[in-house]
Amino acid sequence: MRSEVNDLYSIARGFIFQRLESRFQKLDPRVRLLITVWLFSLALASFKPVHISLVVITVIAIALLGSVLRRLARPLIFASGFGGIIFLLNFFAGQFLGQGVTLEEAIVFAVRFVAVVGSSSLFFLTTSPDELEHVMKWFRFPRDVIFAFVTAIRFVPVLMLDAVTIMDAQKSRGLELEKGRLLTRVKNFIPILIPLVVNAVIRSGELAEAMESRAYGAVKRPTSLTFLSLRRLDIVTSSLGSAYFITLIYYFYYLS
Repeated sequence: MRSEVNDLYSIARGFIFQRLESRFQKLDPRVRLLITVWLFSLALASFKPVHISLVVITVIAIALLGSVLRRLARPLIFASGFGGIIFLLNFFAGQFLGQGVTLEEAIVFAVRFVAVVGSSSLFFLTTSPDELEHVMKWFRFPRDVIFAFVTAIRFVPVLMLDAVTIMDAQKSRGLELEKGRLLTRVKNFIPILIPLVVNAVIRSGELAEAMESRAYGAVKRPTSLTFLSLRRLDIVTSSLGSAYFITLIYYFYYLS
């Protein structure tokens, strides 16, 4: 039980943004988003183990440059478990059904999922909700959509930390989640889900009151204190990243 709580707490901490002094986090958030899209596209365009290995190495190198490699390790390990399931389903099920899925293709499918999760996590680990809000405003998304999306990102770690606190409290009262049959274990989660839902409803009401007190929606086009602006480092990084992306795509489809 303690290990499950610690794992949940570690995952929740992984969703909380931490400002670090790294060159990657100093980039414009639009450049970071562009790099994430490149890595995501490269992962989908990889069809050989060598190709997907280059993508994974690139993700790890950027995480190391952004000083988030240790925090990125947990989502990568979590994705590796699903990657193993993807490998088994593609290889053994493909052999059983006679669809001709080779071992190489099954490995690529599994590692591709890890690369996709890693590239997506890289952006959210290095981008604050405020920066994400500015990026969505730059794309001219509706204000209500931006507010709902950013608020959801802010509340995910809060709800997970609430779940950890509730599990600790219920454990001190004698609740067992690891014993019994599957149906019994599911029923034991009810004392955790009910307080968690109640806390979420209370927080949503407090958030609505806070929005109303700050006159949310009174102005159609509110001004902002900060603005996004590209610097020389952003332009150079975008240019080098574009060259790297085009080189890998050319290598994937024409040289290998």
